Amino acid sequence: MSTSQTVQQLQAEWITPERFQCYGQVIFASEDGKNFDAEDAKLNLRNGTPRFYIMRLKKRGRKFHKITRHLQCTQCLGSLAGKDWLIAVCPPDNNSSEPLLAEIAAFRIPGNCFIKLNEGTWHAGPYFEHEVVDFYNLELADTNVVDHFTHDFLQSHQLKFEIVSSS
Repeated sequence: MSTSQTVQQLQAEWITPERFQCYGQVIFASEDGKNFDAEDAKLNLRNGTPRFYIMRLKKRGRKFHKITRHLQCTQCLGSLAGKDWLIAVCPPDNNSSEPLLAEIAAFRIPGNCFIKLNEGTWHAGPYFEHEVVDFYNLELADTNVVDHFTHDFLQSHQLKFEIVSSS
């Protein structure tokens, strides 16, 4: 008996603070000396040792079937060298052990900003068509060991996703 797989396309929108607000924040450059305000990342790194590192990713493409969340901390991501990239997200719902299919969205992120994911935000990515992209990543030192919850849509729904975007 064979099981068929479906590939669902997700149309990526250019990210804006308004479109991204239920998933986290979009952080753009600001002038040095500006006081802390609503445009700055509201971080939660109190549950462990913060880890800031450069993550090298190769040939990621645009397809996925797994999505992950971290409940104990926020996570910040941004590309180096000004390269655009893509991410799929689903709002946090701590009363559910899996993301809601109808609420998955995709965003195209320009290389001149960072994102901060709220605690519990489901995310798949970063994705891109470049050969290699280096990303700044801020999370906790043990996030991927003790706070890494993944849902596999291939197992649960025989479903894969492909992020598509217009230039």
